[in-house]
Amino acid sequence: MIKLRYICLAAAAAVIVTLSSCSNTPTAENPSAPVASTPATEAVSSNSHSGHGSKEKININSAILSELDKFEAKLGIPALSNKIQANRPYGSPEDLVTKKVITQEQFDQIKDQVGVQEVVLTGEAKDVDYMSKLGLMKGHLLVARELLDQNQPKQAEPHIGHPVEEIYVDVEDQLNERKVKEFKTTLVSLQDLVKSSPKDSKVKTNFASSVQAVDGAIAALPEAQRSKPGFTLQVINELLDSANSEYGAAIADGKVTAPIEYQDSRGFVFYANELYKGISSQVAQADPEAHKAIDTSFTELIKVWPAAIPPAKAVKTPNDVTKLVKTIEENSQKVVDKSNTQAQR
Repeated sequence: MIKLRYICLAAAAAVIVTLSSCSNTPTAENPSAPVASTPATEAVSSNSHSGHGSKEKININSAILSELDKFEAKLGIPALSNKIQANRPYGSPEDLVTKKVITQEQFDQIKDQVGVQEVVLTGEAKDVDYMSKLGLMKGHLLVARELLDQNQPKQAEPHIGHPVEEIYVDVEDQLNERKVKEFKTTLVSLQDLVKSSPKDSKVKTNFASSVQAVDGAIAALPEAQRSKPGFTLQVINELLDSANSEYGAAIADGKVTAPIEYQDSRGFVFYANELYKGISSQVAQADPEAHKAIDTSFTELIKVWPAAIPPAKAVKTPNDVTKLVKTIEENSQKVVDKSNTQAQR
């Protein structure tokens, strides 16, 4: 995943870069190794940002719900993500205890992953973060469309709402920097219409406009970059990391107890798989064995979500899903490492 570079400037000296890895797998169920190249970030604090990672801290003041779900999955506390969000702001990680969000014993299990300050991403890390956030939007809308097609507007509502309620604000500055036309109003309009008149013929038109707007934002990144296996694999693993956390929060005692989280994870995995198909031939050429492992793991992952409406019994355990995600991450790293080696020659 994304490896953070902390950049220090010395007078009359070159930039000295110190790497700090991020595995994108903060839950106990997902102890996978880091996957990514080494893009730069500008350090604001060692109490790091709202990204992913067992060593990287999640900023509880700004993290979106799918990131906070990592705590929910690890501690097994229903609706913890919403409770953390509702008690913002936090002056320190320990405020989770003083504000009675969780107990001291529960905090001790996650304290190494909790942060309250930001790290400003730069370079490729910033682009990966941007594309990943938009990818989460795509995943939400993908499953929302499935549910609307099945005449399930009530179930579709949260997945239409999440992009604008949870994610848009987190990527808004980057949208402005990249001169992407504002589309928050488009998302809000769709959300309101589905709530008030789900059978209105305008729903289909507004939905298409929302998807087109997200695609337009993605297109702000150069096509050459978006088609690079190394870049896309980082985005894929960000999406799978979020899906893994959502799935862990959805399953209890072998049953799907949180349909929304199940559906979120379905959308993220299916969009990640779509992205991989776009680079699979390049990966197969670069490393046939890695491609085979990634492709096989995706085939197994897709089976975990047989339909948008969840089955009563989970197809696989969260640990099973974690293993598949880890296999994809590890083999992605092989491709990224090989690409970096060839670039240095």
